[in-house]
Amino acid sequence: MNFVTSRASAIEKLNKFVDRNLFEYSRLRNFDYGPNNRSNISCLSPYITHGIISELEVIKKSLNKFSFSKNEKFIQEVLWRTYWKGWLELRPNVWTDYLNELKKIREVFKNHTDYKNAIEGNTNIECFNEWVKELKENNFLHNHTRMWFASIWIFTLELPWQLGAEFFMKHLYDGDAASNTLGWRWVAGIQTQGKNYLASEWNIKKFTNNRFNNIKLNENAPPKTTDKTYTASKLEFNNPQSLEEKNLLIFENNLSFEIGDFKDQKFKKIFLISNKNENRTIELSEKLVKFKSQLIEDQKKRLNEKLINCEIIDLSEIQDLSESSYGLYPTVGENLDFINTNNLKIEFLYRKLDQFSWQYCNKGFFNFKNYIPKIITTFN
Repeated sequence: MNFVTSRASAIEKLNKFVDRNLFEYSRLRNFDYGPNNRSNISCLSPYITHGIISELEVIKKSLNKFSFSKNEKFIQEVLWRTYWKGWLELRPNVWTDYLNELKKIREVFKNHTDYKNAIEGNTNIECFNEWVKELKENNFLHNHTRMWFASIWIFTLELPWQLGAEFFMKHLYDGDAASNTLGWRWVAGIQTQGKNYLASEWNIKKFTNNRFNNIKLNENAPPKTTDKTYTASKLEFNNPQSLEEKNLLIFENNLSFEIGDFKDQKFKKIFLISNKNENRTIELSEKLVKFKSQLIEDQKKRLNEKLINCEIIDLSEIQDLSESSYGLYPTVGENLDFINTNNLKIEFLYRKLDQFSWQYCNKGFFNFKNYIPKIITTFN
């Protein structure tokens, strides 16, 4: 498990996966062979999350190799994050409520023995303990394993899903507010209300090639409940008709300006925004902070090579900019929270993929899935 912090490495990883392993993806994707054998999955999510490579790049590369019908499952998985983000954009209070709940629950559980044992990988469930270790060492978990992990956390260890989502965000290289929060809500049974995900011993054994024993789980737990409901807002994500020559702010989710939708637009100066833990509600691990910092440095290096005037500044320094700026939209999450809390005047610029796709995120993923061919046709 090696995530080199450069766009060149991301492209290399993409090319190798498409050439060698994409063909078997649909058949093998649910197997977790352990951190030393990830050939059956792409491991591209840490780069896609930070915009080092785009979803459209990945999809185009896969379609150059195989037809849509042979690629459909892989393309669906790539666009899951686009869907989750769109779903949350239309219901931003889900994120706000999650953080408010988390603050209260933290206080209640800060000295809780079962919680401490869980985050230290000191439970009586062998596979769970191994996954805690893997998460901390590699800052990555197989997607199927994330579902098992969350299910065990919520239904067998009986810990609040909010703390589990925080634990993932603290360590995952590919963690983002939408996919992480909504994924944990889905396992708990409150994203699709009344429908939870229950990990089972046979399923874990089958898809880990019997790597684990001692898997005694609660396999009959009812879904969690909530009295909160969220209606999708009717939002439009429009860009200005013409852009003035202003400064541009780039956040940690859009770190490939030179291939983006606004690459041909002239800006006075580009500011790459680094968000340290001081401005975060969820404190990130040192390794994750370093990972993000190095990706930002790599973007700066690439911009400098193109003679583009840019500078890395801390999120708190946005307040000191003397004039209003454009900002590549950071999506619902910690960066946007800081901007809104401080009433900063930033005019957001939206990616074309998000503008087009988010209109189909008002319902469930199965509805969104019907529009994937239309999305691909529009951009490919």
